[in-house]
Amino acid sequence: MFGLGPAELILILVIALVIFGPAKLPEMGKALGSGIKEFKRATSSVKDEISLEAADDRKRQEAADAETQKR
Repeated sequence: MFGLGPAELILILVIALVIFGPAKLPEMGKALGSGIKEFKRATSSVKDEISLEAADDRKRQEAADAETQKR
């Protein structure tokens, strides 16, 4: 995970705890988690759309090739 070891992660968590306080950390974690979830959903949607467009292009190309071979 980004080349960070356990010691570095603990240090980051301690610094975040000192800066933001114990009350804000759960809220920040929840917001970060929901942001990552939304990002994954959006990238999945874009990926699906690109796949559909590629499939449509392949079908059009195959139809054009079949039409050319008929002539």
